[in-house]
Amino acid sequence: MEQDLTYKGTVAKTTGSWYIVRNEKGDLINCRIRGNFRTKNLKTTNPIAVGDHVQFKILSEENVGVIFNIEERKNCIIRKSTKLSKQTHILATNIDQALLVVTLAFPRTSTGFIDRFLVNAESFHIPTILIFNKIDLYDDSLEKLHKKLVEIYKDAGYTCIATSAFEGKNIDILKFLMKDKVSLLSGHSGVGKSALISAVDNALQLKVGDVSTWSEKGKHTTTFAEMFHLSFGGDIIDTPGIKEFGMVNIEREEISHFYPEMKKFLYDCRFTNCTHEHEPGCAVKEAVKRGNISEIRYHNYLNILNGREMDIEDWEKE
Repeated sequence: MEQDLTYKGTVAKTTGSWYIVRNEKGDLINCRIRGNFRTKNLKTTNPIAVGDHVQFKILSEENVGVIFNIEERKNCIIRKSTKLSKQTHILATNIDQALLVVTLAFPRTSTGFIDRFLVNAESFHIPTILIFNKIDLYDDSLEKLHKKLVEIYKDAGYTCIATSAFEGKNIDILKFLMKDKVSLLSGHSGVGKSALISAVDNALQLKVGDVSTWSEKGKHTTTFAEMFHLSFGGDIIDTPGIKEFGMVNIEREEISHFYPEMKKFLYDCRFTNCTHEHEPGCAVKEAVKRGNISEIRYHNYLNILNGREMDIEDWEKE
């Protein structure tokens, strides 16, 4: 028998069929969803995601909650499902900012992946900060590459922070930026997301995995997205490592609008429907020639436009 009382809370973790909801008192409640919930017109693999504000009731005989309503989302970040290419997967909702953790060695994060993530976040109006982690592993060549990429992304309008979870480098800056905000932490497996969370808040000692020596790819330590409350204020959403980031619900002609450095040139093109690829009188292409737009960012834009992949190593060979 259901109690008449309705409770509110935030989804802190999803495991497929079960949802852990943090109520207004901070308690964690195991919840399910109503049986007909999935029949709604939801084109995602997960109808409820971490960060969702929900309403639920308690089944007294089972001492579990039943979610019956999702409140309107401020935003969300979505990627294509890896198993079902026609479906999408919601990583998280109601996010104040995204922290994309990238590494230049062991494992290597490509600029193609970075730019796809940034375009997706821009499309949902989610500000993103780039966290260059594992700087304690840099040699001279990686230090040079790091400076080049930081210059590119700062010029594009993004905040960049260099960190080392191992040495505690710039963790205080990270804490300042995360305080009292809901932050999504994302990136490839093995870039040190869990280690960074543990460094930011000693009360959160998450499992840290190794990097595979034969592939230099990170081993998954986070299986499901999960929200953790920070002792100094705010919440951090840890997500499973992402190998690829496919575009979702973004039309070709919209992509350039999600490149901040391109926006100021878009209306100077000769043609209003300019793709900034082959048309004459294109202000974006002229800006690339003048150095106002990074060639790397521009070529990644063309690859997104045409559905091609590109890795940072391709640029190092030039």
